[in-house]
Amino acid sequence: METNILRQKMTAVIDEVNSRVVEREELTHYITLALLTRMNLFVLGGTGQAKSFVIDLFRERIEGAKQYEVLMSKEIDRDELFGRLDLASIIPGNVSRNKLLSDPLYKEFSDALSYMKDTYQQNSTDAAVLEQITELQQHMESYRKVLAELYGGKPEIITEDKIPDSHICFIDEIFKSGDVVLNSLLKALNERRYTNEGATIEIPVISFFSASNEIPNFKNPEEKILRPLYDRFQLKVKTEYVTEKENRLKMLKAKQSYTPATVSSSITLDELYQMQQDIKSIPIPDSVNELMDTILCELRKKEIHVSDRVFFDYGIVVQAEAWLCGDDKVKPDHLKTLVNYLWSTPEEITVIEDVLNRLCENPLGDQLALILSDAYRIRDDFNSETDKNRALQKLKAEIVPVYDALVTLKDGISADDSAIASVDSAIQTVEEVSKKAHEQTGFTYIRLPEIKALQTLNDKRG
Repeated sequence: METNILRQKMTAVIDEVNSRVVEREELTHYITLALLTRMNLFVLGGTGQAKSFVIDLFRERIEGAKQYEVLMSKEIDRDELFGRLDLASIIPGNVSRNKLLSDPLYKEFSDALSYMKDTYQQNSTDAAVLEQITELQQHMESYRKVLAELYGGKPEIITEDKIPDSHICFIDEIFKSGDVVLNSLLKALNERRYTNEGATIEIPVISFFSASNEIPNFKNPEEKILRPLYDRFQLKVKTEYVTEKENRLKMLKAKQSYTPATVSSSITLDELYQMQQDIKSIPIPDSVNELMDTILCELRKKEIHVSDRVFFDYGIVVQAEAWLCGDDKVKPDHLKTLVNYLWSTPEEITVIEDVLNRLCENPLGDQLALILSDAYRIRDDFNSETDKNRALQKLKAEIVPVYDALVTLKDGISADDSAIASVDSAIQTVEEVSKKAHEQTGFTYIRLPEIKALQTLNDKRG
């Protein structure tokens, strides 16, 4: 199916979900991103903010996707989440239910027996049908023994209608999980695998969703164990109570009308898989990666922790954003969607939004300003040193990476872009910093490309 048609179908689902609620467009958007990127989504918000309702509205519009839902508590065990041991699989002479139901010939026998049973119920005096049933039972038993001989004695888990049998999982109040299930959940959320009785099961889950009205206090020793679980949710959204009076009255009227809602827009599971593949082909220009690195450095300066794993995996999120916007490549503006990918605590949201808005709305200007600020710092450090000869060596070592950053930035801009002149001007400014430092020492001035070449040669020599 063409990409534009797929995008239209996804947009129709988004619009229909948003029509059922108010002020939940952000949540709906990130549910979409989670499914498109195969990431997990955690929703933080007060009670009664329709967090679970919106997730339910969206996931019921994915046809063919097996769903699993559970409200976590300390009493929920691994069997409830991942399935229980099939005792028949370990009893001598028996074979697991999964093996029986997955065997084509045995299933054929089973279907035939079911048909004969219905026939006999309609006419219980028909001796011929009863005889056929008895004969078929004997065949099934003989074949069952063959399967037991081949596959018996191997522990198997009954996973039907559990997490390993699902495509979308909603684990409400996940932080109320007991210690016993934590490790199993961690592996499932991160690796999409589950190990039981020595057997590792691949889990087809696309995304895990969870919602809660609080985040654990990770400084508390008893709750610190939940931190890895929290980190497995790459996307996070914070909801608020409905703020606009107009929206409150609109929702109130809809609730009081008691009009049953229908599902008129949907996508199939296969269509979702195709969307995920299409997204991966959207290119991320080098200039966008450079901008993302600038954002990373800026956030770390503001003491907002962004791990290497989060930084290196950001690409798929902005590719999905570009796809939703109908763009053929990732643009700086798409990076704004990373606000709910980068925060760990709600207090960080505003700071991250400010950094993203500032750097993405005028990415070149801000990048040039940041790069030049490094050049000016290097110049000031040189000027403050009394031993200029020694200071020059330090300046040359530090100024080359600044020059490299500007060259990389220029390479990411098309030749006919007017911004080229701004970058060239910045490069000339850095050259002037280097030139004036040379003049103060009496050393022969060497241009930055030549200094870089000499440093590269020296590095190769060891």
